[in-house]
Amino acid sequence: MPDFDAIIIGGSYAGLSAAMALGRSRRRVLLLDTGRPCNRQTPHSHNFLTQDGATPAALHAQAIKQVLNYPSIELRAEEATTATAVSGGFEIGTAAGNSFAAPKLLLATGVIDLLPALPGFAECWGISVLHCPYCHGYEVADQRLGVVGNGDVGFEFARLIHNWSPQLTLFTDGPSTLSPAQQHVLARHGITVEETPLAGIAHTQGQLQAVQLADGTAYPRDAVFARVPFEQAGTLPRQLGCAFTEMGHVQVDDFQRTNVPGLFAAGDATTPFRAVSAAVAAGGKAGALMNMELIAENF
Repeated sequence: MPDFDAIIIGGSYAGLSAAMALGRSRRRVLLLDTGRPCNRQTPHSHNFLTQDGATPAALHAQAIKQVLNYPSIELRAEEATTATAVSGGFEIGTAAGNSFAAPKLLLATGVIDLLPALPGFAECWGISVLHCPYCHGYEVADQRLGVVGNGDVGFEFARLIHNWSPQLTLFTDGPSTLSPAQQHVLARHGITVEETPLAGIAHTQGQLQAVQLADGTAYPRDAVFARVPFEQAGTLPRQLGCAFTEMGHVQVDDFQRTNVPGLFAAGDATTPFRAVSAAVAAGGKAGALMNMELIAENF
């Protein structure tokens, strides 16, 4: 007999939501987590009904407590380093030297943001250098905002952020690649385009004070929105042969199933919509579908 009915790698919102669905389905579940969620530096979480404004740490602590109320769920603070598809399921190896097996596996491993080597950027990330206006826009509405971007991406992002504040500057970090039509539209809406390369972010404990430019100018701003590249957190999806989207997310269907039979994925690793509510919904769906597959295979 396998050790568990399902193994979940990643104990943030998607993983915990899947664990709860499986625990309530009376499944033996192993949850492996290293305790480093991507939003650990973010002061507050928003756009999640009944929990708007809660800290990520408080949300996580409450979720852990509720999930572990189900006795068939086991949480281990171990890093999964190897994953192999075998007959009847999957085998997982950990950095601690342990191995576990289950017929179903969920990857809720998330992504790693690749932050630019710009002084102050990492310290402000998630606090006043922001990626999502739906998560953080209301709190900085009508303040002095900036957008880091260029070309079509910069134009679309500036247009979006302008909904929250007209006091907006687009920092292209070098010569603008905006089209003349885009420059005209931005100017018509009072959006300044600053082409001087960036030199750093002046801040106090993560709260942005000014965008520093290469010519020595300090450009006062209260918050900046930026989109950064990412990579999958770990190699497990590639070890297992997962297919990826053009953007680099693990490809899943409407039921969170990957192209590998028995393997599911949920959360930030699978979608650009990086919200707590979206992760919880995807994890709950994945847990329910994993249970349904187990029933279909064993009834």
